[in-house]
Amino acid sequence: MDGPPAGPGPQALRSYDVPLRTRFRGIVRRSGLLLHGPAGWGEWSPFPEYERPEIDAWRDAAVEAAVRGWPEAVRDSVQVNSTVPAVDAERAGTFALAGGCSTAKVKVADRGQGLADDLARVEAVRDALGPSGRVRVDANGGWSIDEAVRALRALSRFELEYAEQPCATVEELAELRLALARAGIDVPIAADESIRRSGDPERVVALAAADVAVLKVQPLGGVRRCLELAERLGLPVVVSSALETSVGIAAGVALAAALPELPYACGLNTVELLGGDVVAEPLVARAGTLPVRRAEPVAGSWPAGPELDRWWRERWSSVAEHRSLGLATAAEEQR
Repeated sequence: MDGPPAGPGPQALRSYDVPLRTRFRGIVRRSGLLLHGPAGWGEWSPFPEYERPEIDAWRDAAVEAAVRGWPEAVRDSVQVNSTVPAVDAERAGTFALAGGCSTAKVKVADRGQGLADDLARVEAVRDALGPSGRVRVDANGGWSIDEAVRALRALSRFELEYAEQPCATVEELAELRLALARAGIDVPIAADESIRRSGDPERVVALAAADVAVLKVQPLGGVRRCLELAERLGLPVVVSSALETSVGIAAGVALAAALPELPYACGLNTVELLGGDVVAEPLVARAGTLPVRRAEPVAGSWPAGPELDRWWRERWSSVAEHRSLGLATAAEEQR
């Protein structure tokens, strides 16, 4: 067996810090590390509140991208949805039409807002997309079962494609699906956090808790691990982003391009939410699709300040501290 490629060392780590166009997930800036290796660039950007061991999987995804590369694609473009943050109804329509998408995912159950805000936002998106457009909502686990039933009963008049993570736990999702069926509310359920943060993603299938699986490359440890998980789950898959730059989005597109079947538009058009990007040609939708390609960062683009840069590098070291992992050792692990 040939030895691992020569590792590029610490200079291969580059931090970034970009603003968001509007508050999303409670943050107004997005930052992370970009890694370079023999296969190209990868991104490592676990959210600040995430800790070990959860962020280890994010590291594995970045190393896969930089060292090993991705599996063969079976399509050369991927249909994507627009993402509508918890903005007022007047702005919602503009977000919905970004990139010429015919499907929109609308954030609901945002802290400090109520059902009336959600209804107004979703109605504006439905009006913007027209009757042929597809509308899905994402509550990020923000509702109780009773709140979800009440909200989805009201929102169902907009002909939702599905509701993503309406409740926090797998057990609640399973109970909600039964409650919706008994109430005659026809809204499929998609599981996101219950797959990527539960520690037992297959429990979603065991409890019949979801109709759709939302897979995100960084949180689940890379494209290959996601492909294996998709096969085990046996559910229709939507590939979504973790609010990355185009470097990280390219990994999500690679997963979507490698899946044997892709029945839904994917949540990968989130570079539109950033106020900047680290590449010259951002991966943003045109006519509702993204091309399957690598993303090459521009040197010196949106650098993090010294303090944030140090924080990210120390965080990276904390993941690998007991194994002294550089990219060269990581390459050996991937073999």
